[in-house]
This record gives sequence, C-alpha cells and structure tokens, in this order.
Amino acid sequence: MKKAGNMIKEGMQNAFSPIRKFMHIEASGGIVLLLSSIIALIASNSFLSSWYFQFINTPVSVSIGGFELTKTLLLYVNDGLMAIFFYLVGLEIKREILSGELSSPQKASFAIFAAIGGMLFPALIYVFTNLGGSYTHAWGVPMATDIAFALGILTLLGKRVPVALKIFLLALAIVDDLGAISVIALFYTEEIASNYLGFAGLAMFLLFLLNFSGLRNIAIGLALGLVTWFCFLKSGVHATIAGVMLAFLTPTYRLTQEGKLDKSRSMVDEYIHALHPWSAFLIMPIFAFFNAGVSVQGIGLMDVFQNPVSLGIILGLVLGNPIGITLLTFTATKLKIAEKPKDITWSQVFSVGFLAGIGFTMSLFISSLAFTGMDVEAYSKLGILTGSIIAMVLGLSLTYISTKNVK
Repeated sequence: MKKAGNMIKEGMQNAFSPIRKFMHIEASGGIVLLLSSIIALIASNSFLSSWYFQFINTPVSVSIGGFELTKTLLLYVNDGLMAIFFYLVGLEIKREILSGELSSPQKASFAIFAAIGGMLFPALIYVFTNLGGSYTHAWGVPMATDIAFALGILTLLGKRVPVALKIFLLALAIVDDLGAISVIALFYTEEIASNYLGFAGLAMFLLFLLNFSGLRNIAIGLALGLVTWFCFLKSGVHATIAGVMLAFLTPTYRLTQEGKLDKSRSMVDEYIHALHPWSAFLIMPIFAFFNAGVSVQGIGLMDVFQNPVSLGIILGLVLGNPIGITLLTFTATKLKIAEKPKDITWSQVFSVGFLAGIGFTMSLFISSLAFTGMDVEAYSKLGILTGSIIAMVLGLSLTYISTKNVK
C-alpha cells in the first residue's frame, strides 16, 4: 500500500511539474519586469530624461538587398521583440487547446466565461467613463491580463493557494490573451496593404505544406517566419499577429525515423520551455523599459483619478475584472453551461478576479497602439500602472484571506 501511495504521489508530482516550473519562471520574471518598469520611470523623470527619450526614439535602418526598414528602437521592440512574445503566447494557447485546460468544453467553459467577463466589463466601464469624449476607441486597454504579474503575485502565497486556483488563473489569462490578440487584429489595425498580406498568406501556406509533408527544418521555418513577420509589418496588420499565426502553424510533435508522429516528443512543449526564460528575463523586461517610461511632470495624483482616460482604465482594471469574472461564471454555472472546479470557492474566484486586473504588459502594448502620438498617452500609462498596483494589492490581500483554510 505504501509503495502504491508513493507511486501515486510521484505520478501527481510529474503531472503538475510543468505547471510548477511555469509558475516559478513567471514569478521570477514578474520581479524582473517590475524592476525594469521602475528603472524606466526613474530614468524618464530624472536628469536622465532627455537621454532616455532620445534613446528609445533613436532611428535605426536595416537594409537587405532592395528592402530597407527604418524604425525607432521603440518600434523595433514593439513590432519585433514582442512578435516573439506573441509567438510564445500562441504556443501556450495551442498547447492548452490540444491537451490542457481548454482541450474540452467541460474543462474550458468556466475559464472562457471568466475571460469574457474579464474583458467585457472593463471595456464597458472604460467606455462609460469616456462617453462623449474623443478616446472611447481605447476600450481595449483595460481588457488584458498580465500572466507574469498575476501568476507571480499568486505564487507569493506559496502552498496556501490550491493548485486548482492557479490553473484557473492560468487558463483565464490564456483565454484573455487570445481575446486581446483578436482585439488588436480587428480594432487596432491600420489601413491594410493587401499585396503584403497576400505574400504573408503565401509564406504561411508554404509553412503549412512543409509541416504537413513531415519536414522539420528549423532554418527553413525561421526564414519563412521572418518573411511572414516582414509582410505583416508592411501590410498594416500589426506584426505581432504574425507571431501568433506562426505558433498555430508550429508542428505539434516531432517525427520518428520512420516518419511517424512521436507523441512522446512535443515540439510545442520544447519550444515553450526554450523560449520562456528568454521571454521572462529579456523580452518582457526590455519591453517594460521602453514602454513604462512616462514623464509625470505637471501631473498630480488627483489628476490621474480625474482624467477620464486614466480613470476609465483604473476602474476597468480594478472593478471590471473581479465583477465581470465573478458575475459571468456564477451566471453560467447557474445556467449549467459551465462548472466551477470543486477545489476552489466563489470567494477565491472573486479574489483572483482582482489579480486578473493586473494589465501591465498587454495593456501597455494596446495603449501604444491606441494612443500613438496623443497627449493623453501619459495618462493612459499612469492609469495602467496605478490600476495594476491597486488590483495587485487587493488581489493579494483578498486571496490570502480566501485561502486561509486551505491546507
């Protein structure tokens, strides 16, 4: 009996090992992300201010043959490095759909309704706050959840938090990211150049054919991936969407020597494992350094809470997420179209809803698209930072209280 018990325990540990590794990386990455943001805020509001803004707006030209690309360092980060981040997000979504928490309607329904509530209510609150103004188009800013910060904060509570609650937040955040990606593609896309979009489609079709034929060549994949990214960049559809599309085209499994699928070797898992450290400790901190910097000269704390843009973002993040997540999941459960995981309580769902209000990375990214060149961009960033901090403190406190009886 003891031996059987040890085997079961070992099996459970192996089953949850990828989740634990994921949580650990996100927790550490969240700290680095926070430090990068603090450095950016200090640099943009000190004697380094002129150097900081001059640096991130430095133009850089890259030419290959007859093709030339000239952008600022800020845009290279937002259009280039973040495409790799979105590729990783796409891989995570694909994995969850194929074999994770989104692999069946029964598993996915609760997280899907939670994500819908966590996107819909923040957007409605923002629109209501800015009704009649010129900036209602930025309703997508408070919709997004930052996986790194949200899971990092939850991990601070250690074993006090049930694994089921962590998995729920992870699934919720991944569905939320899928929603944010759709919003970017549909509502924050510039005028489309159909010729470049056609070339991108051709490159992706070639990738599909190569994968379908069983070819697993990284060099060819990278070359076609770069062509796809460049064509998306020139098409007007944001280049980061290319990262998501390429993730969905990534082969799921490696092949055996006989050319058959080897389901014991997941290419998706391998790529996620390889890219996570780079994303958590390099790409996202660089993004935060380039985007979190905002001059607060002449802007007081009360100005942030009085400006409709920043106020709408704060209320959307802090109130919209927990209210929307709890209300829609409770309604869906009562209508029997979703089922709440047995190991979590409604108070825990509500408290985690505040952690889902930590927007940061994705919110800053959508803000950069919605407010490019606008005077209110500073208020947008300050609203994101303020709302995320409030949501973090409330989420941490309420989750601590709601898990006090967990052993």
